[in-house]
Amino acid sequence: MTFSSVTSTVVFLLKTSGSSLVLIAAFGLLAGFTLILIDNVALASLVWALATLPILGALLLQTFRSLHHGDFGLDIVAALSMAFALYFGESLAANVVALMYAGGQMLEGYASGRAAREMTLLMGRVARTAFRYVGDRLEPTPIEKIVAGDHIMIRQGEVLPVDGILLSPRAILDESALTGEPLPVDHRAGEEVLSGSASVGPVFTLKALRPASESTYAAVVRLVETAQKSKAPMARLADRYGLAFLLMTVAIALTAWLLSDDPRRALAVLVIATPCPLILAVPVALMSGISRCATIGCLVKDGGALEALSRVRVAVLDKTGTLTHGKAQIVAVGCNAWIDKDELLRLAASLDQASSHVMAAALITGAQERNLRLSPPTNVEEVGGLGLEGMVDGRRVVIGGSRFVKSRSVRGTSQDLEDHHRSGEATVTVAIDGVVAGNIIMADPVRAEAISVLQRLRSAGIAKIVLASGDRLDVASHVGNILGIEQVLGEQTPASKVEAVIAAKSFGPVMMVGDGVNDAPALAAADVGVALGARGAAASSEAASIVLLVDRLDPLAAALVVARRTVAIARQSVVVGLGLSVAGMIAAAFGYLPPLHGALLQEVIDVAVILNALRALGPSKSEDGPYSQFANIPTSPASKTQLS
Repeated sequence: MTFSSVTSTVVFLLKTSGSSLVLIAAFGLLAGFTLILIDNVALASLVWALATLPILGALLLQTFRSLHHGDFGLDIVAALSMAFALYFGESLAANVVALMYAGGQMLEGYASGRAAREMTLLMGRVARTAFRYVGDRLEPTPIEKIVAGDHIMIRQGEVLPVDGILLSPRAILDESALTGEPLPVDHRAGEEVLSGSASVGPVFTLKALRPASESTYAAVVRLVETAQKSKAPMARLADRYGLAFLLMTVAIALTAWLLSDDPRRALAVLVIATPCPLILAVPVALMSGISRCATIGCLVKDGGALEALSRVRVAVLDKTGTLTHGKAQIVAVGCNAWIDKDELLRLAASLDQASSHVMAAALITGAQERNLRLSPPTNVEEVGGLGLEGMVDGRRVVIGGSRFVKSRSVRGTSQDLEDHHRSGEATVTVAIDGVVAGNIIMADPVRAEAISVLQRLRSAGIAKIVLASGDRLDVASHVGNILGIEQVLGEQTPASKVEAVIAAKSFGPVMMVGDGVNDAPALAAADVGVALGARGAAASSEAASIVLLVDRLDPLAAALVVARRTVAIARQSVVVGLGLSVAGMIAAAFGYLPPLHGALLQEVIDVAVILNALRALGPSKSEDGPYSQFANIPTSPASKTQLS
């Protein structure tokens, strides 16, 4: 076993077994004081020393590992103070320092570990097998064993495991995770379809073009891995202060020793200099901020992500499922004068109860939201991909595309009811008793809260907002105009979204917000990746460092405020705590504070900075308001569609 693997193992144990190390240090401290009460000073000193050694041993290996990688953090000061205290017989001071250090590691590990455990609840389960045709029968086959030429059955709701050619007459696919297109796409026999798409229509047969490892979805996964590896690791806030503090501490300690010729003065300086405001205040503040974010529906995976969020200056936003709801909704109903809009919608939705098409589900949902009574349809005939005809309450109803409906109608529609709609909208035409009665306009509308959220992001310090969508440029531009976004990028592939994020970094740290598989590489490449986990793809939640637990954007603006306030509180605790420590170090250098008294003084400073750090748990004035209603809500209903 190499030195690197040994130290990595020890560091892992130090992080994951923080509670055990805290118990050892705390038990040693209490046992020593108990022995003092029965006047056994020598044994008490031995107990304190023994309780310090496990923490010191693990810390020394971690310090060597950090030095090997060129990192000079705060751990060196803690190791020096414990080692010198033991060397000079100040075992009580060493035990106190050990307890504080182990406590800080435990708090930091708890913050990251809790977020990781919560993330497992958000991860979707990727299918491991597919039904392959072997002769005249179907056989469950591991996806990795599927090769080019295999015929596969894809059922409704399943995700395509490989790229392939459609053998069945038609397939209706939800490609929003890959392209950002919110409306389902109707494919015909002979067309190529992509892995990562989801079937929302009838069962169909697919001929594999290439293995899963070479398919579109696998390429997206590789992009995610490449982006994650290319992103530079973030230095901890504590370590950024640690190097300067380390140099200053060593200088004061050596100066005190040389001028007084008393090594205990140097020890006293080191004990007081133990950077507990860094060891404890920073993880406490960050953990408090992470907890605060969780209460407003925003899961932050670790303290580094919260720090990064506090520095964000550019936001790159996906469109479908992020700024919009990601599913078709009714945005308008137009009809002739002889029929009421509600009645037109009721008859259409009643007939659509016999269809499994995703647009039919949207019509039914819209009617139900308007409290319309739906009747059972009879004599229903569905023409695949074109439309539906049947009887509802004694009336013959036809719905579908404009040409299909007109072909089955005696009379057409007036000019004002022609198929006029804007980019990104789809029209469902309805005929009643042989007469074209009206149109129902379907679209993926902008989220009701999107405008206010973008305003809050700008108020919180976001200087530039970019809309990057896989949808057509005209559709993306329409959404950008509604929201007042200056830069709009359309028809973006996963790779081009990564390029957009990298280009945006010239303006400052970048936050990418998305929900689909096509967003995952960009989420990984950004300084901060934010995924809508309530309905987003598992790949995007995995690649993101922050996940919104509710299907709304409101918590994001609140989390940005929380992050900046949390880091400000952490810095305040560090500056004040280290300032008091420096004052104590100077007093110790002149001989006014012996090591034990210095350790006790340091504990007072620790309590003060920890109490200040805990302020991050509470709300701030700029965070109050509409965000509080999302605390502990697993999901939020879509806003009702306004029919006009």
